[in-house]
Amino acid sequence: MQVMTQPQLKKVEITSAFWKRYRELVVKEVLPYQWDVMNDQADIKIAEDPQNNGQDKNSHAVANLKIAAGEMKGHHYGFPFQDTDVYKWLEAAAYSFSYHPNPDLKKITDNLVDLIAKAQEPDGYLSTFFQIDAPERKFKRLQQSHELYTMGHYIEAGVAYYQATGSEKALTIAKKMADCIDAHFGLSEGKIPGYDGHPEIELALSRLYEVTHEQKYLDLAHYFLNQRGQNPDFFEKQNEADGIDRDLIPGMRDFPRNYYQAAEPIKDQQTADGHAVRVVYLCTGMAYVARLTGDQDLLAACHRFWNDIVKRRMYITGNIGSTTTGEAFTYDYDLPNDTMYGETCASVGMSFFARQMLNIEAKGEYGDILEKELFNGALSGMSLDGKHFFYVNPLEADPAATKGNPGKSHVLTHRADWFGCACCPANLARLITSVDHYLYSVHDDTILSHQFIANEASFADDVTITQENNFPWAGDIHYTIANPHTRSFKLGLRIPGWSAGNFAVQVNGQAEDVAVTDGFVYFAIDAAATTIDLKLDMSVQFMRSNNRVRADVGQVAIQRGPLVYAAEQADNEAPLWLYRIDRNAKTESHYEADLLKGVTVVEAAAHREPEDPADADLYTSAAEKPAQDTQLTLIPYYAWANREDGQMQVWCRRG
Repeated sequence: MQVMTQPQLKKVEITSAFWKRYRELVVKEVLPYQWDVMNDQADIKIAEDPQNNGQDKNSHAVANLKIAAGEMKGHHYGFPFQDTDVYKWLEAAAYSFSYHPNPDLKKITDNLVDLIAKAQEPDGYLSTFFQIDAPERKFKRLQQSHELYTMGHYIEAGVAYYQATGSEKALTIAKKMADCIDAHFGLSEGKIPGYDGHPEIELALSRLYEVTHEQKYLDLAHYFLNQRGQNPDFFEKQNEADGIDRDLIPGMRDFPRNYYQAAEPIKDQQTADGHAVRVVYLCTGMAYVARLTGDQDLLAACHRFWNDIVKRRMYITGNIGSTTTGEAFTYDYDLPNDTMYGETCASVGMSFFARQMLNIEAKGEYGDILEKELFNGALSGMSLDGKHFFYVNPLEADPAATKGNPGKSHVLTHRADWFGCACCPANLARLITSVDHYLYSVHDDTILSHQFIANEASFADDVTITQENNFPWAGDIHYTIANPHTRSFKLGLRIPGWSAGNFAVQVNGQAEDVAVTDGFVYFAIDAAATTIDLKLDMSVQFMRSNNRVRADVGQVAIQRGPLVYAAEQADNEAPLWLYRIDRNAKTESHYEADLLKGVTVVEAAAHREPEDPADADLYTSAAEKPAQDTQLTLIPYYAWANREDGQMQVWCRRG
């Protein structure tokens, strides 16, 4: 019997009904819709924007590339990073080809790659804002320019497109970009000793290194991480040299250095501070480079940031970012529900971070958070029709508050057609089309299966693992492992935190007692055929927050399996804040195939206080008012705001 020392993953086919619907939706609706938007051919309304940033006319993203390529005349429209909408869309399309070949879409994407190549300058530079309107300012205001961020997003797309289609042109564009950046940045004489205000290039260069094996790309990613914060006043000096009042993005100059994770070197940073998306993109790059280089300082920083985010700064849905001011983290345990930000991109980025940590070490906690993001925080960002999107993902919302309170105007109660800053729609699309990349991690002779998304996976030596389930609605997970050459390897299955106290395992039909190690149970696989059945606890659970979270004291949230639930006005009489739930309340759950594309609904016994009359005194005696026994109906959080406009809340009063 031969030990399989490195069970190389070859391909994963998603068979989950839940995720197949989303993946087909992206191909049939999301990608065509977004392509029309970026070509200014869709009838959209983007004036109602959580950012209120004034970029409310159209996208113009493809037109910017055509102007840079000399195919059109005109000025750049949008943010300096407008190109990234196109690049993330291209990356999403590339992933989709693995499960839905589409010759018509392939023609569009091939032509797009041709356009991008034409827009790229001979030295590899490509950022259309600077090429069209400010060529003299290239790399001169990195705090705000997003130049490396923009090129990083193309590098990711170029790598994905090359891997999906074999397009050497797409990869060459990416390599030329990276070579251009390498020529301009570093500590050698004449180079810029800096980095981008928005991390992203670090993870992109790591991906480019993995496909090209060119050491200089990994070295450059490592440089950017090590250099960040070494000269804390780097951005200020650049701004002064460029002209202090010549901001590229109004207001960006006013944020403190830790907003950009640039106040001190990464090895000295103790907490996850600043813009939430920047933090998790930085963390993804850190984890990537730590794995590829063995840099223990970076790995230690990954652990610090992970623990700070997950244990002190994350919402129960996986969303991160507590304030609309700077789309940022604030301080530990500050998690307001009705003014939070919880940007969709931040949940997507947290998925990236979790995946990279799983590639480093086998800890079930990383798989738990990845699952939380996939089924809650990220998925909420897109409507069930694929054509409306959330930038902000609140845990409590009220149309009256959105309309009447400027401090809550960023909290929409219905998804928007598009955004002036449209980073989220295509970001979510690329996560969904690549979700097959998020199910397995391989460590030496061990395969980790950490997500319960039904699939058929093929590995080296003709090993296949088939997972069957009806997740997230049911917790019965069936594995069939075919090992025709009887290779010897280990298989690790994650036991989710929400089921850690109640699960059962059968191997080849026989019950087994198994020990849980860091959230995984392990099986020695050496027979030609093995079956494993894992039964998870799908009972309704009442959750409370750490009592340091002031916003949630005295409240409960409902979770079933991986799904966090929310009450909506569509199912319950408003106002929702009049309901109270006992932690020991009776609950019922049932699947409704015709509701919200098919969901399991939870009904909880509750008490509802009578609403005071409109002409009642504003303040009165605190004597108890009789409450009516009733039912509170809840749906999965990701599916809210797909019906009538109305109130929503995740946390309910306890009592």
